[in-house]
Amino acid sequence: MKQGLVVVDLQNEYLPTGKLPLTGIEAAVAKASRVIGHARNTGIPVFHIRHEADTEGAPIFVKGSTGAQIQPDVAPEGQEPVIVKKHINAFRETDLKAQLDAVGIEDIVVVGAMSHMCIDAVVRAAVDMGYPVTVLHDACATMDITFGDVTAPAAHAHAAAMASFEFGYATVKSVDDYLSA
Repeated sequence: MKQGLVVVDLQNEYLPTGKLPLTGIEAAVAKASRVIGHARNTGIPVFHIRHEADTEGAPIFVKGSTGAQIQPDVAPEGQEPVIVKKHINAFRETDLKAQLDAVGIEDIVVVGAMSHMCIDAVVRAAVDMGYPVTVLHDACATMDITFGDVTAPAAHAHAAAMASFEFGYATVKSVDDYLSA
């Protein structure tokens, strides 16, 4: 099966200096950078996803802002496509599926942010479209999340997302396990 790497929303907005800092983002980006390097060295196509706000005056991911730019350590090179999305799901109202299909991608590896949101959405959508998916858990990051009076620390939110994938959606691996396979 021809594999493709989907790099989701590793943008400056998620850095500690951004407007929506994520727990562990620098470590996740360092791991994602290793995976991107491996993909480039082995001919695995890399697809970059970049979120941009769809509304004027949005608080985050403002089109053209520094925060909306992909982090330098994982920036696209050469002809690697950048799919700009306006929604949480990278397949919604984008040409991601068409781009994957155009080069014969049959199996997707996913890295990026946020584990409980955009990663969750792209993984579930990809599986619904028939793609086998592998999520590299240590190349993903998220933040503390709150519902009512319960706050789940980022590590718990991340673990819950990965457990859900592993239960019924995707293979979940570490970067080291993926690269050594």
